[in-house]
Amino acid sequence: MRRIHRQLGFLASLVLVIHAGPIAQPVDDYEIAENYLKSFYKLDYNRPNLSDTKLHLLTEKLKEMQRFFRLKVTGTLNKETLEVMKKPRCGVPDVAAYTTFEGSPKWQTNKLTYKIVNYTPDMSKAEVDDSIKRALQVWADVTPLRFTRIYRGTADIMISFATKNHGDIFPFDGPGGVLAHAFAPSSGLAGDAHFDDDDFFSFRSSRGYVLFLVAAHEFGHSLGLAHSNVPGALMFPTYSFKDPGRFSLPSDDIIGIQSLYGPNRDRTPIQPDPKLPMAPNACDPNLIFDAVTTFRGETMFFKDSFVWRSSQSGSVTEHLISNLWPNAPDNIEAAYEEPVEKILFLFKGKQVWAFKSSIVEPGYPKPLSSFGLPPSVTKVIAAVHDKNSGKTLLFFDIYYYSYNEMLKKMDKGNPKRLADGFPALTGEVTGAHLIDDYIYLFSGTKVYEFSSSSRKLLRVLKNNNFLSCESSRPRNKK
Repeated sequence: MRRIHRQLGFLASLVLVIHAGPIAQPVDDYEIAENYLKSFYKLDYNRPNLSDTKLHLLTEKLKEMQRFFRLKVTGTLNKETLEVMKKPRCGVPDVAAYTTFEGSPKWQTNKLTYKIVNYTPDMSKAEVDDSIKRALQVWADVTPLRFTRIYRGTADIMISFATKNHGDIFPFDGPGGVLAHAFAPSSGLAGDAHFDDDDFFSFRSSRGYVLFLVAAHEFGHSLGLAHSNVPGALMFPTYSFKDPGRFSLPSDDIIGIQSLYGPNRDRTPIQPDPKLPMAPNACDPNLIFDAVTTFRGETMFFKDSFVWRSSQSGSVTEHLISNLWPNAPDNIEAAYEEPVEKILFLFKGKQVWAFKSSIVEPGYPKPLSSFGLPPSVTKVIAAVHDKNSGKTLLFFDIYYYSYNEMLKKMDKGNPKRLADGFPALTGEVTGAHLIDDYIYLFSGTKVYEFSSSSRKLLRVLKNNNFLSCESSRPRNKK
């Protein structure tokens, strides 16, 4: 479900934090968690002793955070929760820490000025000027807002590069942490955008951070938007590289900014791109998915350019693959989650991509041979990790390969015939995933449920069984 956050109080900042919390780096996992919950979930106490009251408060805040990120709600600082806490993210709290303005904060004029106070040495002045102009134009294209650059005096939006303490109460933290922050329409620093010059900014390259992308996000804050929880939206909290030459403002951001200022009536209203594909009906009993996998507690169903996310609660949301993983290909052929590092592997043709978050891992895509597959394997048509055996099964034609995740090598005796490992399955496998102790193999419009230990066939289900479709059979066993 879309959620556009309206601006909180006096500050709306994009703060991409590698380790959330104070400038001083935490020294242990407990301190990381404590600082994280204080910063984003209003945990209000000093480092606790073991009093029941303080432990209860910590447990409840952990649960709150886990619910927000759709993690398993335990109230304990487990590895999965700590991993999320260490991810790059926004510094605006997930739980409101400030009093919201009455109504939606916005500029009371459509004619705004901006001034570039100084420049970063990372780029030429012409590149900075162009990046800032195009970043503002992103918002002007879809609203009545118009931006004029001034060179003297005070502008509505003052743009500067700085390091450490720089004149507001939010000092930057050096390279690799905070990228920038911006202030919402109000008073004082309203609209101003500051960029951490200890970070490296670029014009178009994926080396460093593309100034246009960071600035366009910041100016969303300058105009009154906070963050969206829609991956792929410009106002999503974390930075991810996109080719600035192919950038198009996502619909989630358009809806958000037009809720404040209305559409640009000087242009034809932006309509959905007719060249974009229409999403197939995921509940069509004749639909054959390209790939299926579990990922971070959800089940992912891939088809063409789309992916459906099915949560443990049964809710299903539809996304473009490119919105969740901007560097991933469409029409992928197989997918699985590596359980220790929580890395999602996507296969297409002779290549494999790896994602730990929305950003492709360094060195990827890699050839299939990186898994030890022979040249005769030209593509992987399905994949599943069996947590009970520690092996990942990679399916190809009427065979499958068993890959040892711990040793990072293929097992001996590969490949195995599909009919030998999974009796009663005669068709080609088109998708696979594991839930609890059951391996589900998709073949055409059917799903075959096997015991992961005995490989005994237990049930044959419809392909949309896991998507809460009215025509599908219940997910739970009788």
